Amino acid sequence: MEKKGSPKVVKMDVYPVAGYDSMLLTLSGCHAPYFTRNIVILEDETGNKGIGEIHGGEVITEMLESYKPIVVGAEIADYRQVITNIRQNGQKAKGDSGEGLQGLNISNLKFVVQAEAAVECAMLDLLGKYVNKPMASLLGDGGIQRREVPFLGYLFYIADTKKTDLPYLVESDCKDKWEEVRRKETLTPEAVVEQAKALYERYGFKDFKLKGGVLRGEEEMKAVEALHAAFPEARVNIDPNGAWTLEEAIRLCEGKNNVVAYMEDPCGPEAGFSSREIMAEFKNATGLKVATNMIATNWRQFYHAAALKSVDIILADPHFWTLNGSVRMAYILKDWGLTWGSHSNNHFDITLATFAQVAAAAPGKITPVDTHYIWQDGQGLTKESPVIKDGVIKITDKPGLGVEIDMEKLLKAHELYKTMPAKFRDRDDALAMQYLIKDWKYDSKKPCMVR
Repeated sequence: MEKKGSPKVVKMDVYPVAGYDSMLLTLSGCHAPYFTRNIVILEDETGNKGIGEIHGGEVITEMLESYKPIVVGAEIADYRQVITNIRQNGQKAKGDSGEGLQGLNISNLKFVVQAEAAVECAMLDLLGKYVNKPMASLLGDGGIQRREVPFLGYLFYIADTKKTDLPYLVESDCKDKWEEVRRKETLTPEAVVEQAKALYERYGFKDFKLKGGVLRGEEEMKAVEALHAAFPEARVNIDPNGAWTLEEAIRLCEGKNNVVAYMEDPCGPEAGFSSREIMAEFKNATGLKVATNMIATNWRQFYHAAALKSVDIILADPHFWTLNGSVRMAYILKDWGLTWGSHSNNHFDITLATFAQVAAAAPGKITPVDTHYIWQDGQGLTKESPVIKDGVIKITDKPGLGVEIDMEKLLKAHELYKTMPAKFRDRDDALAMQYLIKDWKYDSKKPCMVR
């Protein structure tokens, strides 16, 4: 009797795509009118399609294209071997020093992203459809750990689009308060609270995160305190992306244990000391829990961060760690008494579904997951996007990723990528900042609006 394996991949397509963004402010500057992603679609012998999403940029597109000879012809059940073969033989991003995001430079993001995660996701999607199981049940050692995955309301300071001639999306006929405020200038504690209330009304978020590194630390902490006053039961955190000095961070956060649930990357390297050493000192001085998506983005970095007890929460973005790598991190964190979570960048609904599946497979205590999708809600690429209700996404029994690609929407996003100005294809937050502050340049130790 002939032994038959799992279906083989017969086709791999890579689509660079674009969507519209708001004028969101971060330490790195100001989000451009567009954000970009790469979508991978695999087809197997049965006609099933599997999908994956990863960060945008031509470097990552080229890397994905180089994987095709490795992926096509492989059995879907051999996805782990495919990932190994990609790492050994696939194209690498040129210029990678190994520093990653430890120096707080967002231009290094392409070196931190594991492009093969998009292939892993698409193959797992196919495998889930083949065995009729949700992706979460195929990840890790213990299958599905939770059927409801908590997400947080990701808050941003927003600049005034009227100060530019760039083609930012203008929403009309807003169906609720959220669609109104997500394109509106937001630079005060009152406006931040208004944003949070709009998110609560639409999605039911019970926890919030404010992207800092924009205004003076004192102003940003006033916004955090205002959020705590408006939502006293919520877990509120702030992420300055390492913009604060150690002295400043301690001064701003001392005695704030009842206000801030945890701090995300409050400090960066200084005075010859690494981010890991500085953050360990911050923890000791304030007693606050610390999260990171910058100083531990691979296993070697994590080893040193753990050895120094620099962090309590690892935001193990599946696009940095791969899907299985992120879940493996969750198992380690559970055994060590630490906490798992996930960071995000601007993304479509394929990533939202992916994050939900990975988080559903993560054991132990998890912190609510980041998502930018709320800022892109309505620009989905699937036939039926995952729904955030009461602050959670429910994991169903739908096989694989649980969503199906909408080719019409995908091709529209691909066309936008091809027709928009080429300068927006690779992320550069300095472009829009030039309209706000003349001759603005990135400085890892200065919030973007402080010059």
